[in-house]
Amino acid sequence: MTTVRLPLFPLNSVLFPGLVLPLNIFEERYRAMMRELLKTSEDEPRRFAVVAIRDGREVAPTAPGLPDQTALPERGPAAGFGADPIQAFHRVGCIADAATVREREDGSFEVLATGTTRVRLISVDASGPFLTAELEELPEDAGDGAGVLAEGVLRAFRNYQKRLAGARERSLTGAELPDEPSVVSYLVAAAAVLDIPAKQRLLQAPDTATRLAEELKLLRTETAVIRHLPSLPAVDLTRAPTSPN
Repeated sequence: MTTVRLPLFPLNSVLFPGLVLPLNIFEERYRAMMRELLKTSEDEPRRFAVVAIRDGREVAPTAPGLPDQTALPERGPAAGFGADPIQAFHRVGCIADAATVREREDGSFEVLATGTTRVRLISVDASGPFLTAELEELPEDAGDGAGVLAEGVLRAFRNYQKRLAGARERSLTGAELPDEPSVVSYLVAAAAVLDIPAKQRLLQAPDTATRLAEELKLLRTETAVIRHLPSLPAVDLTRAPTSPN
């Protein structure tokens, strides 16, 4: 078992290998994390782990809340995640490599990272200025029939895109889609309009074939829904939102 200890960045989203993650960082705990990452040589990867939040708040309260105006704001690296923060997170996440870390004049950061490797969360340490975690790297096994499933998923995804574009009365990008099964599985998982639990199930699938088979079912279901609800709102598949962490 290969384990690694890295800074931990919980988000209200799921990061997949190969996908780009823009971040707008203003909380002190994450500023401290970025300052630490900047100590790493530019020749070395500046890595941190991203996990999706299951029960907690991405941004900690910084002022008295309602209805109790006397309540104190939460402080510290685990603010918003309870007394045992590991219980607030999904257990499978993704390592992110920060290609760009730019500090602004006000001390906040603009970060552009890319997902690299899936990891399983083993433990969380809240003793420092930011959360760190011990993580087990997860291999990406192909599984049985991944190639054939990838072809079916690509066909279903193109149909899904067309239906979604029609529902929004606009065209989506005509860029070429990849054909490598694991890349297809992660791209479709990230691009499809699904809630966090559904995306999390795809991230933690035991192998590529299982992920693709689940995506095929989801795409067919979602396409059928869009067909009957042509005014269904959806996010733009060609853009990734910046997390206001």
